[in-house]
Order: sequence, then structure tokens, then C-alpha cells
Amino acid sequence: MNISERLLQGSKRACGRLITMLENNEKEAIDILKKLYKESGKAYVIGITGPPGAGKSTLTDKLTKELRKQGKKVGIIAVDPTSPFSGGAILGDRIRMSDLALDKDVFIRSMGTVVL
Repeated sequence: MNISERLLQGSKRACGRLITMLENNEKEAIDILKKLYKESGKAYVIGITGPPGAGKSTLTDKLTKELRKQGKKVGIIAVDPTSPFSGGAILGDRIRMSDLALDKDVFIRSMGTVVL
């Protein structure tokens, strides 16, 4: 079974693999996204941003729990700023939303921004 088929079946591992492929600029990842685009028409995208300590993780946690009560599946991509000095990222979102990570219908991926 290929990655597209696994994604359509809801595989979190396949989703994580595709994101990694995109991060690594693999051409195949773009081809997969193009192929799957027609399947994504019912998704909503919500962006939450703000300074450190503003409550972004808390809001995301509460919003996700409300959506799950409604039977919705949720994917969270938590992007943290990458330090221009150390190259590291502060990836505390997964820790603050640890109970959501146990929900089979919630996908959480933390990642740092790309430094060019």
C-alpha cells in the first residue's frame, strides 16, 4: 500500500512521513499532495498566532476538545520560531497538549521554522 492510500485511510504515520518529505523538499511529496488535493475539500484551516505566553496552546487545546466532542478529526501543525543563533526550536506545544496526543483522531506535529 502506498503513502497516498495510507493517508486516505487515516494513517498518522503516513501523514508524518509526508510532512517530513515536504520538509526535505522531496519532489514526490508535491506529486502526492497534487494527487490528494481533491480529497481535501471538506477541511477547515484555522491559524492561531501570538507572542509567547499569549495562550495559543491553551486555545488550541480547548478548540480541539470542542471539535472532538462534535466528532470531528483534527490535525494540529504547531510551528515554533527557530532561533537564528542556535538553530533550535522551542517545541513545547506537544507537552502542553499531551492528553490530545492520546486521541486516535487527533494528529499533532510540532516543527520549527526554516532558516534561510
